[in-house]
Amino acid sequence: MKLFAGLGNPGRQYSRNRHNIGYMAIDRIADEYNFSSWRGKFLGAISEGRVGSEKVVLLKPETFMNRSGQSVGEAMRYFKCEPGDVTVFHDEIDLLPGKVKTKLGGGHAGHNGLRSLHQHIGPEFVRVRLGVGHPGRKELVSGFVLSNFGSSDEEWLSDVLDAVSAAATELAAGNLPAFSNAVALRLATTDETCRPPIESSVKKTENDSIFQKLATLFRKDNS
Repeated sequence: MKLFAGLGNPGRQYSRNRHNIGYMAIDRIADEYNFSSWRGKFLGAISEGRVGSEKVVLLKPETFMNRSGQSVGEAMRYFKCEPGDVTVFHDEIDLLPGKVKTKLGGGHAGHNGLRSLHQHIGPEFVRVRLGVGHPGRKELVSGFVLSNFGSSDEEWLSDVLDAVSAAATELAAGNLPAFSNAVALRLATTDETCRPPIESSVKKTENDSIFQKLATLFRKDNS
């Protein structure tokens, strides 16, 4: 059995914050795989179901971000999970918006939710790092992550949540490289649809070449 925990802060006022992208990822997985209704337990909200062939418990800690480890620790002990069975979805300011990276273990890099998890379950859990970007200066970070995503973020945010959810079967199976590859491939395909068609680029190049030839002839005629 696997435990997927999304980090965030409870309450409607925080629901669209950058800091709550972990909650958003968990909600998208619950919808995609028809999980049970949410219910209160382990100082949070849980939902149960299957992702592929694996039984998975989804958890949204409701202790506020800096005490997330209490909730995850209680759930982990109840279900007799090892730290490696726990996957944590969280915002990552050191990644550009729309980027997703996955790793097992590591430091907390000042992230209060990860710091709490280190204290309660240790560092050897899986992290799905969801890029939200950086405001540019350290003193602006707190206000930035506690502010809402803007309208310009909606398209890439939806694409990331869809990609993570679609590839969650690999994550549940413990195949991190396959999960990362599936997410990257889906996001690359989405990016490709936003680019001008190759044919248009070719036509533009051909037209530019014709205009250059005409300009050269015009200069010769008037020299």
